Amino acid sequence: MKATSVSLGLILLAVVSVNAQRRGRRPAVNTDSIQTNYIPSESFAPMYYTERGNEFHSANGNPGAKYWQNRVDYQLKATIDTNTKTLTGAEVVTYTNNSPDALPFLWLQLDQNTYKRDARSTFLGGFTTVNNQHTDGYQIESVSVINNGKAEKVNFIISDTRMQIRLPKALAGGGGKLIFAINYHYTIPGAFGNRTDFTQTKNGKIYEIAQWFPRMCVYDDSHGWDTLPFLGSGEFYCEYGDIDYTVTVPSDMIVAGSGELLNPTEVLTAKQVARLNEARNSDKTVMIRTAEEIKDPASRPFHKGNLTWHFKMVNTRDVAFGASNAYIWDAARVNLPGGKKSLAMSVYPLESAGNDAWGRATEYLKKSIEYFSEKWFTYPYPVAINEAGTAGGMEYPGIVFDGIRDKGSELYWVTAHEIGHNWFPMIVGSNERRYGWMDEGFNTFIDVYASDEFNHGEFAPKRDGEYAPGKGNPADEIVTTIVDPKAPVIMTNADAIPEAFRHPIVYFKPAFGLVLLREHIMGKDRFDYAFRNYIHQWAFKHPQPEDFFRSMENGAGEDLAWFWRGWFFNNWKLDLAIVNAQYVNGDPKNGVQVTVANKDQMVMPFTLELKLKDGSKQRVVFPVESWLLNKAVTYVFPTTTEAESVTVDPDNSLPDVNRKNNTSRIK
Repeated sequence: MKATSVSLGLILLAVVSVNAQRRGRRPAVNTDSIQTNYIPSESFAPMYYTERGNEFHSANGNPGAKYWQNRVDYQLKATIDTNTKTLTGAEVVTYTNNSPDALPFLWLQLDQNTYKRDARSTFLGGFTTVNNQHTDGYQIESVSVINNGKAEKVNFIISDTRMQIRLPKALAGGGGKLIFAINYHYTIPGAFGNRTDFTQTKNGKIYEIAQWFPRMCVYDDSHGWDTLPFLGSGEFYCEYGDIDYTVTVPSDMIVAGSGELLNPTEVLTAKQVARLNEARNSDKTVMIRTAEEIKDPASRPFHKGNLTWHFKMVNTRDVAFGASNAYIWDAARVNLPGGKKSLAMSVYPLESAGNDAWGRATEYLKKSIEYFSEKWFTYPYPVAINEAGTAGGMEYPGIVFDGIRDKGSELYWVTAHEIGHNWFPMIVGSNERRYGWMDEGFNTFIDVYASDEFNHGEFAPKRDGEYAPGKGNPADEIVTTIVDPKAPVIMTNADAIPEAFRHPIVYFKPAFGLVLLREHIMGKDRFDYAFRNYIHQWAFKHPQPEDFFRSMENGAGEDLAWFWRGWFFNNWKLDLAIVNAQYVNGDPKNGVQVTVANKDQMVMPFTLELKLKDGSKQRVVFPVESWLLNKAVTYVFPTTTEAESVTVDPDNSLPDVNRKNNTSRIK
């Protein structure tokens, strides 16, 4: 087959080889004698996909022509009893079965059951064993199917954090609908709840309410019902739909919830409504409720007893909310592509106030959303909320729970990261419970560049290494994990990753892998185009890992099997070494001949830099194909003057496990 283009590095290598033959020059090093663990045929074996592309998941990484997913619409009512710390709920679910299969039963997630003493997560050493504190989980009072307005109780079973509803008649596929209702209550966990909790502040309690209603498990074409239990590390996999919900709390409390507040005049003062309208037209943060107003009865509508807040969120996979009588509240406009607008808001207690702390939280939120929207995909929701509490870094559609004590760069980084989750996995609806890296890793990756952009790099760089973000070289930091024989691989089930490796493997390694793809393998333009296409193709859908791999390969025009295999399916090590560097025939005028060996199994494109004694430098970039047939490659730098040294990967940007062999003096 005729080659239509050849990369620069291969051209140079070919020139070197041909010139050497013409001049009768023998290589200074016998590359066959170089000690190396590298086996080219293993790195460059064809990628093994579980199947060819099909009508549901196309070979190009896009949803197929017959892709389907089910839909769930919720009507929810929640009441919080602040005396007993109990949430009482009622939900009506409209479930649409777009699959081709009839469903004789349904599965739902009961995440509150993770706090029970005998929960499976307790035996994993998860989030429910802090100080041996527990709750009784969900107390399901009734489950009924609704036909023609009449409720008929149905059988159900509960198994740990899942509930199966056994239907009297199978729900037809191809668009069949079922309406059912669940009444329940549960005790809100205290600070040990980790993701959902209540905590005391100077002026009152803060409630962070998440995973607060039974949610449908996903039924998809990969696993059927995806019923992995909630164990803590593996997060969520949810269907999309509209959620209309009300929250009833004591009238002195403010509720900050996902979606749009539908009854502001009933739960806010006229002054607060006016301030919110001002914020919708302001790029500067506007105070909705000041610190001085926290104890002022006039900052709440005069009402004895409770007030009900009404929210609605469209095309979402979940909702969450915060509630407190101690909130300071501010807001500002978010400017989106195409002239669209959203509203960024922050709620936080007096302890978090101050311009070095939460006084800038809305600014951080606003700028992050604007950057992610411009760069990747437009933020789809009317409101985004930053809420201060003890959850300390948790994300849900349209709302994030961040640390009550966070300040400065830490608050900016956690805000950008948590709101970034609205792109992964709230917009691109991956399965966090199985593939945590498609959530945390992708989001950590987009954080890197958001920090570089914010306020001309005020809090840059954020490289999210194993240690402190922004400190150290990330290429060197990830080596610590790669060389650890106990480290799992990225493709490990999320809950099977030991806590010591959770951040390096779920967050850092996949994020740094995307940095390598963008900055060293594909180039920024091709990567951004392919990654953006992946996001747009799978927005509000359920991609699997293979969809991502295929989408990036097709969008960028690269066979990346070697990279997925070495970086995602294995912890293969990269060790590039200069094994020889000398003048050709001992004369600087004949050039400098350099031999670089690949000592271990990972391969990467690489840069070779020659430093001349006059202070000038020469660089050449070698493509990954340099290793397709070779364990070592030889290149001749054309020189007319003496050279000092040669270095492979001079910027230390590759995860090379041994930099001691990266530089050599010229012989």
